[in-house]
Amino acid sequence: MNKRNGLIISGVALSTAGVAATVYLKDRSRREKVTDGVKQAQDKVVSMFSKSKNKEEDNFPIDKGGNPDPQDVEDNKMVSEGAQYSVQYYNDNKQQ
Repeated sequence: MNKRNGLIISGVALSTAGVAATVYLKDRSRREKVTDGVKQAQDKVVSMFSKSKNKEEDNFPIDKGGNPDPQDVEDNKMVSEGAQYSVQYYNDNKQQ
């Protein structure tokens, strides 16, 4: 089959599909059914992607990250102390 025959067959197929869709969707109840089906499918796709996004956010344990707030005195005090527990633990194990 050459390129011209393929284009003709594709054109006929598209025209047939268009006529069939027009005839099928002529009835109002069928149009509403198709519209509802498309909306439900769209909602499922959107909810699927939003759930996966929320799962990632739910599994991420850091509420405050990056630069600490200058007005949060307790947080700044903790940051300025550094990792004293881990240093003390390391020293205790080395000295024993």
